[in-house]
Amino acid sequence: MNIQLENTITAIVTHDREKVQSGFAPIFYSNNEEESEKLALFIAKITLGMVHNLENGVYVVVKH
Repeated sequence: MNIQLENTITAIVTHDREKVQSGFAPIFYSNNEEESEKLALFIAKITLGMVHNLENGVYVVVKH
């Protein structure tokens, strides 16, 4: 039996603590926009996910 998580939010990355509140996915906070992008890309590589930029300083890593 092969069980996989698909179409789930793996992580949320932001530098603005006011923009994100979650109870279902880990939130990673960074110091600035550039660090957010870099951190989201690293998490996506590790989890084999994709990064989606919400254009408001928030990046969502999704496992498709």
